[in-house]
Amino acid sequence: MEPKVVYETDRLLVRDWAPADGDRVFDIYRRWEVARWLGADPKVMADRDTANRVIDRWNERNQDPTYGVWAVHERATDTVAGTVLLVPLPDPSDGTAARGEVEVGWHFHPDAWGRGLATEAARGAIGHGFKAGLAQIYAVVRPDNAASLAVCHRLGMRSLGRTTRWYDAELESFLI
Repeated sequence: MEPKVVYETDRLLVRDWAPADGDRVFDIYRRWEVARWLGADPKVMADRDTANRVIDRWNERNQDPTYGVWAVHERATDTVAGTVLLVPLPDPSDGTAARGEVEVGWHFHPDAWGRGLATEAARGAIGHGFKAGLAQIYAVVRPDNAASLAVCHRLGMRSLGRTTRWYDAELESFLI
């Protein structure tokens, strides 16, 4: 069965994950240059079996038509370039998604960096969210992640400054 396509852009097909994507997921998240920006306590993916479990977990989240953690498939190379996500931000008091705040995010393989793919995928995710009725969307980025900060600016997001509100880390927050 083909994975469900969520949206398309000029160069990208954004879709649910397929079991065959496991090697690429592992190749992306085993790299410190990717993992260092993720979570309060960044760590690389330890093994290929973890990639399979992560794909299953992401696809479970993708059941809601508005939200998800999706594969960004580059048409020109016929390769998964990375991940784009549109997910509820955790409530700072208890970790649930009760406040209705939504985050756009992206994680890409280094071989996909520097070609505008993250901006294109995130722009599509924001459009998807607005079309689904979201009124605003946040991005949260580690302060020293210059590439992701640049994506936020290219997307036209407004800087809200630094916060420790989400993910137990000091992050730059943006809103569109």
